[in-house]
Amino acid sequence: MFEIREYTIERMKDPFGILTGERYELLLELEVDEEDELYSEEGVRLRVVYMKDDEASRIVKYEFLNAARGSYIDMEMTEEEEQFIDAFCKEQVAQPIED
Repeated sequence: MFEIREYTIERMKDPFGILTGERYELLLELEVDEEDELYSEEGVRLRVVYMKDDEASRIVKYEFLNAARGSYIDMEMTEEEEQFIDAFCKEQVAQPIED
């Protein structure tokens, strides 16, 4: 499991009006235990695309990144981690966001 040290959030623009609801991009700086296979001395980030509309909200896409290089890390979240991140994102998109 990991902890979120800090994060940024941006509302994603849909210039063509194709997508339903609102999309957000969250970039999370993670604190990962040294014993976890996700751990990297260079640090780990999690990029999340999150969707919110009238009926529901959910993670659309996520990817782990090496914090120093920005390169993709081929790992998936456990169910527990995904629930934790979903709850965190839901809480953040409920707050006022500056464009």
